[in-house]
Amino acid sequence: MVATVVTSSLFPVSSPSSDSGAKATKLGGGTGNLGGFKSKHGSSGGLHVKANAQAHSKINGATVAAPEENVKLGTATPRTFINQLPDWSMLLAAITTIFLAAEKQWMMLDWKTKRPDMLDDPFGIGKIVQDGLVFRQNFSIRSYEIGADRTASIETLMNHLQETALNHVKTAGLLGDGFGSTPEMCKKNLIWVVTRMQVVVDRYPTWGDVVQVDTWVSASGKNGMRRDWLIRDCKTGEILTRASSVWVMMNKLTRRLSKIPEEVREEIESYFVNSDPIVTEDNKKVPKLDDTADYIRTGLSPRWSDLDVNQHVNNVKYIGWILESAPQPILESHELFAMTLEYRRECGKDSVLQSLTDVSGADVGNLADGGSVECKHLLRLEDGAEIVRGRTEWRLKSPNKFGLLNQVPAAESA
Repeated sequence: MVATVVTSSLFPVSSPSSDSGAKATKLGGGTGNLGGFKSKHGSSGGLHVKANAQAHSKINGATVAAPEENVKLGTATPRTFINQLPDWSMLLAAITTIFLAAEKQWMMLDWKTKRPDMLDDPFGIGKIVQDGLVFRQNFSIRSYEIGADRTASIETLMNHLQETALNHVKTAGLLGDGFGSTPEMCKKNLIWVVTRMQVVVDRYPTWGDVVQVDTWVSASGKNGMRRDWLIRDCKTGEILTRASSVWVMMNKLTRRLSKIPEEVREEIESYFVNSDPIVTEDNKKVPKLDDTADYIRTGLSPRWSDLDVNQHVNNVKYIGWILESAPQPILESHELFAMTLEYRRECGKDSVLQSLTDVSGADVGNLADGGSVECKHLLRLEDGAEIVRGRTEWRLKSPNKFGLLNQVPAAESA
């Protein structure tokens, strides 16, 4: 009884009187109105039912077919609770579609890496950390940045140092219309030039590694600035490389060194960190080489792509030129782990240079059994003007790296 009451409240059902059915089925009777159906005599004399023009109805926007147009009275399906339920399948399909679309959108907005060795944004421009004094940026070591040892080259690491320095200035809002120059420096035609660079490599990253580079600046004397870098393995936190450099200002028009103007000092002093250099300062004098050097490479000249926006050769390019004169046996058996460079002057697109290298206390013909090797370098113009003086230290490669040399197939003789 309760079920009947609930059902009737949800789906009202008309209850015909007991005698109306009998009257409706009486053959030969007049035209009757049966809940929207009109009856009339057929040609054969039997009574048939024909749906009127409004027989097709809609439930939840879907058209529900009416009963067959020709149904004999007495055989029509009785109206019950079950056959009057709406078609819920379309409503369920619509709800499912909406739910799946919302779930997909939510996953795109709230995506997180599932592996601990992956970073959310390893290739972003970086961010300022530690109370606004340190800039941090991540780099992935690409396949074209590694060499025959399957590790990143020293030029790759130096490019990362340079990139973070510029992005530090940019993120701090100090980048003017120049290569790392502040707005006040641009007004006075001033640019930064590096005078000294020290680098110590504890381990070279390899292809696929993600490294984290931190950089910060400090005062260096009255008219200089020191910039330090620290490179770590993002996955382990291991320190890979440390570097320290000294920069001074140069007038872009006269190409002469300049003092730091007070307007520029006010721009940058708030970013200075009071700390010691990350690399212990190398106070040993880098000697000048001459034509008695062990190895000399001549005819080096910059390409257009070697110039930076200040129209002089990028300082990273100098490192490649210095190593052009390093003896091949050292490059094959040892790896560079420490470097000190003293930049003397710039060179332009029309310069022709010479690279000189002197090996100290080592038998170049028998290096596989030796320990560390020290080299002195000089990069100069053809007229003898010095560009860069340098000193490099080399350690014996690990056995697995050294064994890679035997995997290179020898060239076939003609």
